[in-house]
Formats: sequence, structure tokens, C-alpha cells
Amino acid sequence: MCLDDRYKMIDTLIRIETRNDKETRRKSMKLIRTEDAVGHVLCHDMTQIIPGVIKDARFWKGHIVTEEDIPVLLSIGKEHLYVWEKTEGMLHEDEGAERLRRITQNENMHPSVVKEGKIELFADVDGLFQVDVERLYDVNSVDEIMIATRHTNTAVKKGDKLAGMRVIPLIIDEKRLEEAEKKAGPEPLLKVTPWKLKTAGVITTGSEVYKGLIKDQFTPIVEKKLETFGIQMTKHVLCSDDTKMITDAIAEMKETGVDLIICTGGMSVDPDDKTPGAIKASGAEIVTYGAPTLPGAMLCLAYFEDDTPIVGLPGCVMYAKATVFDLILPRMAAGIKIERRDIIRMGHGGLCLGCKECHYPVCPFGKEA
Repeated sequence: MCLDDRYKMIDTLIRIETRNDKETRRKSMKLIRTEDAVGHVLCHDMTQIIPGVIKDARFWKGHIVTEEDIPVLLSIGKEHLYVWEKTEGMLHEDEGAERLRRITQNENMHPSVVKEGKIELFADVDGLFQVDVERLYDVNSVDEIMIATRHTNTAVKKGDKLAGMRVIPLIIDEKRLEEAEKKAGPEPLLKVTPWKLKTAGVITTGSEVYKGLIKDQFTPIVEKKLETFGIQMTKHVLCSDDTKMITDAIAEMKETGVDLIICTGGMSVDPDDKTPGAIKASGAEIVTYGAPTLPGAMLCLAYFEDDTPIVGLPGCVMYAKATVFDLILPRMAAGIKIERRDIIRMGHGGLCLGCKECHYPVCPFGKEA
């Protein structure tokens, strides 16, 4: 069989399947008298026209007819209605949306009421929103359903919209939902993790700051970013460009029990920049020295045995509105351990465009897909 014949055969099979789906849906529609329609579900929109006043849908598809609706329907000329009749193996769009909600919703979020076959999810707490992206792709590969979400690893506030979902047709074959549920697996696709870290210690490095030759402009910026996630800077020390002094400061900071240790400055390859070596000498396990992001390429990230994170921030954090620090801080604030592969993935979308007016986080920077 040649390639063209194969394509023709596939096209024929698709047409047959589409015809069968339409025939099944047609059998799920029933024509009844309007007076007998109470409790039934409308199969299509109903338009009301009042000259000079309104021309719009008065009733939407999926609407459940009530006793009060009957006079209105009759007044717009609807003496008979097509309504949905429950058929084995077929689901109304509202039921389909509810099945999709079950495979997406997790704790710390709540759903909207189902409306016109659509359900949305909202955050119950401030925290880190995460999506199992690969499983989301798998679920959305199922025909006639859709789930749309925010980007994964996004900081959200209580009340923020997280996702929306619906089935495409008014009536859907239950097998579609069963396939989606199988692809999703037992765990919800979405997660909101409340902010966990409470305290941070900051070590400001640089002989010029330590000797008082210039003002420390780095620490106030870091402190402000920490406050966004409910983290308080409880300890702050200055160090010269001396590996032992910085290493000792890290050890003392660790002893205080802070949740996060931050070293600012001294991250380049200049001979006077000692911070990466001091972090390594502290005994913390290095996740990465370097990140595929601009600005922020000279980032250093490590973890102690008890998973306390320590991060070395490059100078760009002091002057750029959005950097690699803004990409990793929400995850650290939620207590999510960052692995090397997470840093590597930042290369896709890791280029800040340097807009004159910064709109981060509503911009492409840090968005992986």
C-alpha cells in the first residue's frame, strides 16, 4: 500500500468515527412540547428578539428548564424544544467538566460553580502553583476535552485563577473522559504549596562594602524580595573578599537556624571574588554554579544535608528588575528543593528582553513553554 493510499484510509476512518459520534449525539436529542420541558436540558441556545431593546441569547445550551421559563419560551415562539435525553455512555458537558475537575483539583484550591459546561479553579492560599506539564499534555491529547492553566512554578495569591476546563461538545462519549482519567493517573495535575520558609540570613560580600568605601545597596533589594514571600531577614553580616571569613560567616549563619542563607556579590571569575569557593568550602552540596539565564548566569545554588538552601547571587540582582533570583525564589520559599535539571530547563525562556518598562512576572521571562 502506497503512502497516499494509507492517508486516504486514515481519512476515511476519521470520517466514519466522526459520523458515528454525530449519530450518537443525535440520538441523545429529543423533541418535546415546551410545556413538558421542565427539568430537561436544552441542546442549543435560544435567542430573544425585542425590537429596539434586545437581540441576544435568552437561554444558553445546557440550561435546565424551570417552570418560570415556560412563558418566556412560548413568548419567543418556542412551542417545541430539542432537549437532551440521557443515553447510556454519554455525558452532558456539565458532567464532563466535573470529571475533569476531579483529575486537576488538589488541596489549597476550590472550584467555581459549573457554568455553560466550564469549571474554573482558584487558589485558597498564597503559595507556589505547579502543574505536572507532561501529564497535562497527555490529558489534552484526548479529543473533545480541554484544560488550560497558568504557567507552572508561578507565585499566586489567594483568590487567583489557576485553571479552567471543559468538554468541547454539549454531549460527550464517556470513553473520552475515561481515557483522560487514565492518562492523568491517580494524582491531581495541579498543586498549590503554601509559603514555608520564614527566615533568612544575608551575607554581603565585597571589601569595598566591608571597609565602608561604598554603601551596601544590594541587601535592601534582597530584603524587599524576601518580604514578598513572607520571609524575614533575621541576620545580616558584612564580609570582605576573604574565603575563610565568608566560610566562617556561613557556618555561623547556619548555626542560627535560618531557613535560607544568601550570599550577595563576589560571584564572577575575578580573582577577588571568593563567594563560590566559600559556599563550596562550607560543606553544602553544589547544585549548580552557573545558570542558563540572562540576567543571572553566575548564580550559585547549594544545599546542606538538612536541605537548608544557600544561594550566591550575582551583581545583576542589585540593578535588574527581574533575574534568575526571581525565578528560583518562589520555589525555595515554598520549600521545594531545586535540582540541576530544573536550572537547565530555565534556558528555554531564560532570556530577559530588558523592556524599558518591566512587566515581570507578566512577561515571557522564565516561562518554559
